[in-house]
Amino acid sequence: MAVIIGLTGGIASGKSTVSRLLQEMGYTIVDADVAARAVVEPGRPALAQIAEAFGQEMLLPDGSLDRGRLGDLIFHNEEHRKKLNSIVHPAVRQFMLAEKDAAMAAGKQTVIMDIPLLYESELTWMVEKVIVVYTDETTQLARLIARNSLSTEAAKARIASQLPLAEKAKRADAVINNNGTIEQTKEQLLRVIEEWQLTP
Repeated sequence: MAVIIGLTGGIASGKSTVSRLLQEMGYTIVDADVAARAVVEPGRPALAQIAEAFGQEMLLPDGSLDRGRLGDLIFHNEEHRKKLNSIVHPAVRQFMLAEKDAAMAAGKQTVIMDIPLLYESELTWMVEKVIVVYTDETTQLARLIARNSLSTEAAKARIASQLPLAEKAKRADAVINNNGTIEQTKEQLLRVIEEWQLTP
């Protein structure tokens, strides 16, 4: 029976780095961000529901989602955001569970569910154990400003919109401290893999 591991972190904590390392080791990654993009592709039910809820002007001439316009619409409107989430979130969960089932059917021993908002979206029921990629607040802020060319205020606002990393770390089954080098991060990851006896 496959082991289902949740991988999460905070914005600019280095979760993607850990996800990439796992992928390089041959592990199957089911990525929530990939799923979120896939479910709103043309022809998908969620895209039709978005157009129905917010108007056809949310679609580009080629029938794909106008992300910029939709983003502007929901950014300042809590009700619109909730409505969008009620369409997209179930579709994303369904997509991810189907991917997980396919991996298990293909004989994979471990499936990594890469979910940035695992705790915020209360999705821990989807996984058996959780790895949190942690970095301290100063490092997280510096990385986010550098990566996304944001002002300090904007970066702080984005970090504040998520559950604090320290809080996530408390709830985790394993914590990978990503303040150091990629080699140090990899060493910690290998230790978790060995401890939990994970195989791809």
